[in-house]
Amino acid sequence: MPRPMKCRKVCRLPRTQEFSPANTDLAGQPVILTVDEFETLRLIDKEGLSQEACGTYMNIARTTVQQIYTSARKKLADALVDGLPLRIEGGNYRLCDGKEAHCGCGGCQRHRQARKEESPPE
Repeated sequence: MPRPMKCRKVCRLPRTQEFSPANTDLAGQPVILTVDEFETLRLIDKEGLSQEACGTYMNIARTTVQQIYTSARKKLADALVDGLPLRIEGGNYRLCDGKEAHCGCGGCQRHRQARKEESPPE
């Protein structure tokens, strides 16, 4: 019997959920990138975290991060090379609830907002 899948912690949902090529005449079925795949790309490629740090942040094993990251990069390459639309949706994740002392990615929107409210006015 396989182990149950752990929910992956995600800081926030992407601001844009869909990207389309400029030449929509060639566009086919969209490539679906899950929210947890998007989060691994964001943490590793944009924030510069290692796969191990990404796994710690998302509460999953480094090997799981590696599998998710590999899948995400393949999907991203398919969309770019073949000129396919890209949609970000679904996946097995839970949003950061803002109760953790530190997110590991520089702070989610909830943590940044709380810090602004706590800081004294100038």
